[in-house]
Amino acid sequence: MNLVEIFSSVQGEGPYVGTSTVFVRYGVCDLRCRWCDSPHTWRAAAHCRIETKRGSAQFRELPNPVAQHDVLAALDALEWRSHRFVSLTGGEPLLQPDAVASLARALRGRGPRIYLETHGVATAALDAVADSVDVVSMDWKLASDVRRASDPARGEIADFHAEHRAFLSRARRSAEVFVKVVVTPESRDDELDRMAEAMAAIDPKVPLIIQPVTPRGGVKERPSAARLLEIAARLERGLADVRVIPQTHPLHGAL
Repeated sequence: MNLVEIFSSVQGEGPYVGTSTVFVRYGVCDLRCRWCDSPHTWRAAAHCRIETKRGSAQFRELPNPVAQHDVLAALDALEWRSHRFVSLTGGEPLLQPDAVASLARALRGRGPRIYLETHGVATAALDAVADSVDVVSMDWKLASDVRRASDPARGEIADFHAEHRAFLSRARRSAEVFVKVVVTPESRDDELDRMAEAMAAIDPKVPLIIQPVTPRGGVKERPSAARLLEIAARLERGLADVRVIPQTHPLHGAL
């Protein structure tokens, strides 16, 4: 598998924020978010950095591709069984579905819950993985701030709503699932409404996390508090579990 890094930390976003987590970060992503906090994962990595001891912030490197037995050995050194979660993240892990499914099967039921972080577009790949993970953290991408790698750099593009509807329908049949939407000053009411309508048609009880953007890359500021409250109230009209949760790891300097 092509990996970027393996390390121990705490979950920095979503409903399980603050919980102890070992992260296995896969390389390569086929989307381009203006606010991405890990653009180095967009392409395959030459090497994977591996934290040598839990909490040490000391790393060694292995060349890619990394064999599963080396991943398991790295996780043992990080005392992975004493964590709440193992997060399979990226990049986009579902671009390597067979590798993700194999690792998830090797880890599942041995302590931590297996947590898949995904852009929520690769529905066909999810079929290989869904029955091997416990939690699916699914992004709902808004075309006001996100493009496919194959899209032109400027101008109107096709939105992601149809792909996300299909993905959420599949994910909720096999695992605990929640949706996360990153909102910026560019996020529009019409695209938020379409997201809410699609989610409500599938299951209005699926939790929706509104995550105000952490300014970086091409995004220089967060939405105002008034705008976040407005968005939350708007989405609560049709959804039963809407929460505003910012990223926390930039605040305490975690990896």
